[in-house]
Amino acid sequence: MYLESTREIHLASRPVGLPTAANFELITVPVRPLQAGEVLIKNLWMSVDPYMRGRMMDRESYVPPYKLQEALEGGAVGEVVESRSETIKVGDLVLHQLGWREHAVAPAASVQKIDARQAPPQAFLGVLGMTGMTAWAGLTRIAELKAGETVFVSAASGAVGAVAVQIAKQMGARVVASVGSDEKAAWLREIGADAVINYRTAGDLTAALRAAAPEGINVYFENVGGAHLEAALNVMKPFGRVIMCGMIEVYNATEPPKGPSNLAQVIGKRIKLQGMIVSDHFGAYPEFLKQVGGWLAAGKIQTRETVREGLDNAPDAFIGLFRGDNTGKMLVKLA
Repeated sequence: MYLESTREIHLASRPVGLPTAANFELITVPVRPLQAGEVLIKNLWMSVDPYMRGRMMDRESYVPPYKLQEALEGGAVGEVVESRSETIKVGDLVLHQLGWREHAVAPAASVQKIDARQAPPQAFLGVLGMTGMTAWAGLTRIAELKAGETVFVSAASGAVGAVAVQIAKQMGARVVASVGSDEKAAWLREIGADAVINYRTAGDLTAALRAAAPEGINVYFENVGGAHLEAALNVMKPFGRVIMCGMIEVYNATEPPKGPSNLAQVIGKRIKLQGMIVSDHFGAYPEFLKQVGGWLAAGKIQTRETVREGLDNAPDAFIGLFRGDNTGKMLVKLA
């Protein structure tokens, strides 16, 4: 196959506060010939995720920041349309990290073949991909969740949160979920949440959480920060565990947010707060895929996707994460 050019999204400027369309630029670029051991991928689906907001800032972190005037990166699934590899062939479906573009040239060693017979290709960007594994690793490896415990999940209708709710149920826990609309709350009840709080209408979040979990919570899956963390600490039982996965409430803050006023409870209650980066657990991916893939195949885990069409709409899909536009995994369909 001969392809002269393709399109990709570049970071035009670093956002201040909530990103806008002006921070992104759609560019047409040439496609270079393949070298030995490389493949050309036609991307079919790409992921947008909240962690990408941190990479748009010029600061030291666990992953390097995006560079200005260069293509963004992120999870993508595509079809190999040209190959100079002995292991990855034309027609293979692969998972890789060169999203935000319609075609990608990548070393074959950097991509992972996926089996579309197990699930639709885009599932490997969601429930069977990074977001699903984040939920699984947080509950099984960090919280060491036990049957009969109570779990509180914030941003529970998002890509990670919705899977965390369902995995916790499969592990025998009682689950309290927090979301931002009655429609999302209804869906969370459908997929198994025992109690759901609409934080936009609940008023006193601590009081709402106490009403939903009168005996207290054992585990908090933290995706939001701020008032949610404060409420969780107030209602947490002794020896509780907090999985510090994300804090979407503060990602676009232009001033340092106030910390919880009740951190001293961590001492008296002997609470464990542990940050998590899913890449620390990639060695367990086969175990995750077997367990969660089995639940998915058996209909014990449900998925929902919010899909935007076309690379042109990728920036708005990303910005929509912070408006709460998505239920389940936010995806961009490229082809």
